[in-house]
Amino acid sequence: MIQIRNLRLEPGEPLEALPLKAAKQLRIGRGRILSWKLRKRSLDARRKDDIHYICTLLLTLDGDEEAVLKKARCGSAQLYEEQDYVIPRYTPETPPVVVGFGPAGMFAALALARAGARPLVIERGQDVDTRQRDVERLREQGILDPESNVQFGEGGAGTFSDGKLNTGTHDPRIRWVLEEFHAHGARESVTYDAKPHVGTDVLVSVVKAIREEILALGGRVLFGTRLQALRIENGALTGIRVRDREGERDILCSQLILAIGHSARDTFEALLAQGVPMEPKPFSMGVRIEHRQADIDLAQYGRERGSLPPADYSLNVHLPDGESAYTFCMCPGGQVFAAASEAGAVVTNGMSYAARDGENANAALLVTLKTGDFPGTDVLAGMRWQRQIEQAAYRCGGGDYRAPAQLVGDFLAGRPSTGPGRVQPSYRPGVSWGDLRRVLPEKITGVLARAIPALGQKLRGFDDPEAVLTGPETRSSSPVRILRGADLSSPIRGLYPCGEGAGYAGGITSAAVDGLRCAEAVMKGADPGE
Repeated sequence: MIQIRNLRLEPGEPLEALPLKAAKQLRIGRGRILSWKLRKRSLDARRKDDIHYICTLLLTLDGDEEAVLKKARCGSAQLYEEQDYVIPRYTPETPPVVVGFGPAGMFAALALARAGARPLVIERGQDVDTRQRDVERLREQGILDPESNVQFGEGGAGTFSDGKLNTGTHDPRIRWVLEEFHAHGARESVTYDAKPHVGTDVLVSVVKAIREEILALGGRVLFGTRLQALRIENGALTGIRVRDREGERDILCSQLILAIGHSARDTFEALLAQGVPMEPKPFSMGVRIEHRQADIDLAQYGRERGSLPPADYSLNVHLPDGESAYTFCMCPGGQVFAAASEAGAVVTNGMSYAARDGENANAALLVTLKTGDFPGTDVLAGMRWQRQIEQAAYRCGGGDYRAPAQLVGDFLAGRPSTGPGRVQPSYRPGVSWGDLRRVLPEKITGVLARAIPALGQKLRGFDDPEAVLTGPETRSSSPVRILRGADLSSPIRGLYPCGEGAGYAGGITSAAVDGLRCAEAVMKGADPGE
């Protein structure tokens, strides 16, 4: 197989044009290409007068591929060998348990099921169909189900998001994760786009398809079932206590992947009380910032986007005093989403459908917070800080899950807002205009007030006075880390803290990869390697 890089593709030009371009680079006829596969596609918009895609292609040729390369002398082409991800057989007498069915738990369970381990999955929330109805009830009627919402349920928090699958890590397992998303219903483009995304409307069917495969392979998934406590003897896990609608009961297990997500606060408290080692972890909080998507397109492309995808951005700034702020989880053509999981609290997040065809663009605008910034020194101080801010937002929003909002111009001028300008806020069940300084501490608002103009220097219009700030964005990552060793096991033998909630991932793909690594650790009982 040959890999050839740096193939140029014009916006609107079909992918089928790539094999001919590759053949010309290799100085062969198109007919010698037996098969081809797009490995990577990235948009190069550095020059607004020359926006195009850069592609990498995998080719299988008729004849001696090495001889073709020697004759072509093409510096961007080389021999290539695919590395398959292999799952070993693992059939323990007692099935391993996975707690949490977000990306980390889902991919851990999928790997274990394919190994033959018949995993048992415990998920406190509901299946994705029930969950959709519960989430919509909050958005339409302001009625929250604390056990079935954006944070809890099948697919985890990522199900109601843009469904981004890009990650800053370079783990070889990423390729397998992307291919599994495609195999279970995501578009093929997630396997080759430099910034792949699924969209919440497609993710709903993808997570259901993964669950159905786990069940078909002998696994079990129990929804509405919450982890109450661990059973520990002589430093080793022997079982768990769970609660469902029938009450509490014990389940025997000696291997448990703990993928509880970043919002299972009662579980953090219960685990800490049992002596599970954990520590406070730096994280970020802030707001959602919302612009018109057409304005972002114009800023990034220098013109209306036409056949180009809705433009995105990723920004950061380091201020002279050492503080920093950045954008995260940018949702082109998306909505600001109600993401609360506790009664009497307001949380925001971002979401896009697969088409990304909404009027607005939004992104988290976050301030980096160190553990020394927390109003307390104990392990759960950051968690309690989140809760205090979310409860303040609920009160300022009017007590019915409306979110407090403010125009950027008013925020920078230090005055309350009374209504929208050109940008209509997308958050439902609605916003309550006012002053975000009544919700967020000065530690955050002070940095935001200095960061927004600086970010406006990096992206024209980011500091548009009529852009909307909606808050708070408090659940960007976990405020704690559940400790584990080189073998990915907790000091409590048989317990494997996993994913974003345990402090070892920062998005759908990295969480899925960590789920695979923990599944490998369970199967091998030793260091799974990198």
